[in-house]
Parts: sequence; structure tokens; C-alpha cells
Amino acid sequence: MQKEIKTQLLIKNAKVVNEGSVSEFDVLITNDRIERIDSSISAPNGNCKIIDANGKYLLPGIIDDQVHFREPGLTHKGDIASESAAAVAGGVTSYIEQPNTIPQATTVEKVVEKYQLASGKSFANYGFNLGATNDNIDEILKAADSPAAGVKVFMGSSTGNMLVDDRKALEKLFSESPLLVITHCEDESVIRANTEKHKALKEDPQAGWHPKIRSAEACINSSSLAMELAKTFNTRLHIYHISTAKEALKFSNKLPLAEKRITAEACIHHLWFSDEDYAEKGNFIKWNPAVKTAADRDGIWKALLADRIDIIATDHAPHTFEEKSKPFWDAPSGGPLVQHALPAMMEYFHKGIISIERIVEKMCHNPAILFRIENRGFIREGYYADLLLMHPSTPWTVNKENILYKCGWSPFEGTLFKAKITHTIVNGKIAFENGKVNPQAHGLALDFYR
Repeated sequence: MQKEIKTQLLIKNAKVVNEGSVSEFDVLITNDRIERIDSSISAPNGNCKIIDANGKYLLPGIIDDQVHFREPGLTHKGDIASESAAAVAGGVTSYIEQPNTIPQATTVEKVVEKYQLASGKSFANYGFNLGATNDNIDEILKAADSPAAGVKVFMGSSTGNMLVDDRKALEKLFSESPLLVITHCEDESVIRANTEKHKALKEDPQAGWHPKIRSAEACINSSSLAMELAKTFNTRLHIYHISTAKEALKFSNKLPLAEKRITAEACIHHLWFSDEDYAEKGNFIKWNPAVKTAADRDGIWKALLADRIDIIATDHAPHTFEEKSKPFWDAPSGGPLVQHALPAMMEYFHKGIISIERIVEKMCHNPAILFRIENRGFIREGYYADLLLMHPSTPWTVNKENILYKCGWSPFEGTLFKAKITHTIVNGKIAFENGKVNPQAHGLALDFYR
């Protein structure tokens, strides 16, 4: 029996950016899948919705491999509904969320509960990482048959202190994890020593201290240890948010991504800001790992363009304005970014620093390859219809009226972006259109092939 057609959507005259090229195509979507890609497609029936994409780019939906949506337990900062709404407004159709919520997702059962929590609530597709601790290796071993995207290891403390600092626990984890091992790399002993040193100063605390406390040395020591362990045990290792030029040079560009055992991610804030911005932005660009020097930022860019760094993500981690306005020692690290990642990267496209094909590779294709996500991340017939339409030159300014984060602020407030996302399509449904989120469109759990 022929499957009943529920919905059809035809995108015409789009500049399709996919797998290293830009070509003008029409794309026909039936139900939740891309049915046909061709130079000219006629509407198959009168019920087919047509979008004329003349002058716009059609991209695969962004897959953000590192977000903190704060649910459960920290929902005054953000929640799955609010932050996924901001995500689809930014062209993000899938995300992988981190385990440092309350309670922490350090058991398979808690990971499954987070999937249940997101079902029917998330506007984008979702995956969740299992969190490692110094003593939960039994849970990690059970994760092979779980829906977890990977195993997140905080080798430096951050929000929700899940620090894993026992060498034997790390060795067991790296040698036995059945899933991709993902690390936040900062050396806690270096951070503690730098903290004591700065607390002893007679100067007033300031945000500019942050990269001196959570220093380049702390990052390099920790990522070097992670890479050493991965090489010793042949672990599949992915290191989140590289923040120093020296670290960035350590990664190889000799193999295709699917064959790499050790991979890396760069985040928007480390590509955009430098320590020169603390004077203006203060705690509002306080992240872990810290935003460091302009030379570090330039080194990350060079590594990204040389394919030493594989993925661009956000580490979206909202805190309230009141929390970030506290004195330096009390203000938490992290900030909201998921709505503005692609427009920010498009500024570098307009400057001629990165091509739109490379942006798509780093933000759409590569997360799907690295995390082994089934049928997403590319514009291909038979794949899920996760797509975004963007006009490259429709200037707009970030302000409180158009920010969708629950926390209500952005480090990009006042920034004029040239590129504007007009439509985001999730599983064949329009989730975002011309500034409005569709309350009826919801994401699905990501499927991973092991």
C-alpha cells in the first residue's frame, strides 16, 4: 500500500550549499524527508506549499554538538523549549546537550529521562551526552546500548562541578568507553594555583583576570593528557572548545574526518572575541575555557581553515543577566550563543576569511560524520529534511526585542549582522519563518550508528 502523503513542501530557485559546492536547485520535501533534488521541479499537487528562495542560500540544518539547555534543575537560566526555539531561529536543527544539569546525567537512566523530557517539547532534534565521574565506569560500560551521543568528561571544573581528576579513573574510561569520549580540558591544579595567586592581589577583581586564572597552560596541560591517553588506548576522542593556538596545532589534518581518532571543536566566542574585549564586555564574555589573546584567536582560525579543527559549535550556556552582573568571583561562566552562531560566521564569509562551503562543512556535515548521526547533516535525497534558508545580505541588529533566549541577553547585542535566516525546517516542517517559531513543529531524538 502506498504511504499516505501528509505534507509536501517545495523550495524553488535556491542556491544549495552542500558537500563542497553551491548550485541552484529545487528541493521537494515529502513528509519528513527530502524526496527529490533537481534543477526544476513542478509542484506535484495543489496542497504542496511552495517557497520561492530566489536570492537565498539553502543549507543543511546546523548541528550544534555542544549546548547546555539547563533542564532539568536550572530552568531559571533556560529550558529545552526556550533554548531550542532560539536554536531554530538560528538555523540549528539538531543539538547535543551536556550532562551538568540537576540532577546530573551520570547514569543511563538519567540520560533516558532527558530524552523523555525533550520529546514533544524541543523545537530542534536532540541528543544527550552521558556524564563521567571518578566512579561511574559501570554506567559508561552500559552506554553502548543506550541513546547517549557520547561520554562527556570534565577534566576541568565548570558549572555543576563534575570534575574527573583521578588518573586511574581516566585510564579506565579511555580504555573501556564504548562511546566517543568528549572532554572539557583544563588542568585543575593550575587553575587553583592561579586562583590563589589572584585572590592574594590587592587590586580589584576584574573579568580580564579570567584568562590568566584559567590560563593557556591549564588548557594545554589537560588537552595534552587527554591526547596522550587517547593515543595509548586508541580511544575515539573529541575535545570541545579549543581556546589556544598551541593546542590547535596539535591536531592532525592528515586523514579524512571519518578516519580520525582524535578530533577537535572551536566555538564561536573563541573565534570572535579576544582578551581585548573584557574591558567592554566584562563577565558577559566570561567562559570556561576563557577567551584568550588575539594571537590565540588567530591560531584557532588557522587550525580551523587547515582542517586541524573539525567542528564549529557554540557551547551555548545561558545564565541570567543578574547572575552575570555579579562581581567577578561570583559571576558564573558561560553565555547564550545558539541563535547567533551562523550570522556571526557569515560575517567572516563576507570578509573573505571562510567560504560558505566550509561553514557548512564545519557546522553541518562534520558533526553528523563525527557523532555518526543517521540521515542528517546533508542535503541528500532520502535524508531528513533539516534545512535552513538564509539571505546573505539582509542587515539586522541584535537587540532585546529579537533575542529568544530565556535569559534575555546576548554578548552580540548591538551587533549588525548582514546575513539573516528566514526559514528553518525540521523534519520537513517549517519550525521558524520570518521571525516566528512554529509552536506545532517539534524535533525528534537523534539516531546514532555505532
